[in-house]
Amino acid sequence: MTRVLNAERKAPVSGETRSVVVFLHGYGANGADLLGLADPLGEHLPDTLFIAPDAPENCAGSPFGFQWFPIPWIDNSSEEESERGMAQAIDDLNAFLDALMVDEDVLPEQVALFGFSQGTMMSLHVAPRRDDPVAGIVAFSGRLLAPETLEDDVVSRMPILLVHGDQDDVVPVQSLPEAAEALDKAGFQDVFAHVMKGTGHGIAPDGLGVALAFLRDKLSF
Repeated sequence: MTRVLNAERKAPVSGETRSVVVFLHGYGANGADLLGLADPLGEHLPDTLFIAPDAPENCAGSPFGFQWFPIPWIDNSSEEESERGMAQAIDDLNAFLDALMVDEDVLPEQVALFGFSQGTMMSLHVAPRRDDPVAGIVAFSGRLLAPETLEDDVVSRMPILLVHGDQDDVVPVQSLPEAAEALDKAGFQDVFAHVMKGTGHGIAPDGLGVALAFLRDKLSF
């Protein structure tokens, strides 16, 4: 049984929805954490609705935040609990995206995913296994989960932008080339990368600028 995800939203500047950016937050945060990016991005994407769901589970490691799935080395959960939580979150996110496209009357190619950390892990895992490709994925400071299964599991391919800080002490920057290699092996042809110099586990202005250029290109109709 899927769980309904509560979501914050920022309406298009123009008042007309021609595309949607879905923010997927990191472990222990919430939808509002990334929705603040809608202001600087929305100026340049006037026909874009920004929507940011809360992950489905309360986070043990952050009492006021949420998680997509447990992380054993942070919250002492078991590997089985983590895997079970992720499988459930995948179903939840797929149901959320399906409902979003119906409710907003948009096609998959009008929707982009913008993930951070654990939200990036969800984006990179879920989108390639959906029947229809989304417009693109912006993947900040995360990694590709189960890269060894992607080649066999991939159903649809979309442009992907990988962004990471070179001083990240939460998810190592080495995760970026590892993801790029696995994506390339699985037949993804439009994979772009940007390393934010002197940046830790976060989103720096240069990274956001690259993300904006990517989104403007992929969501231009």
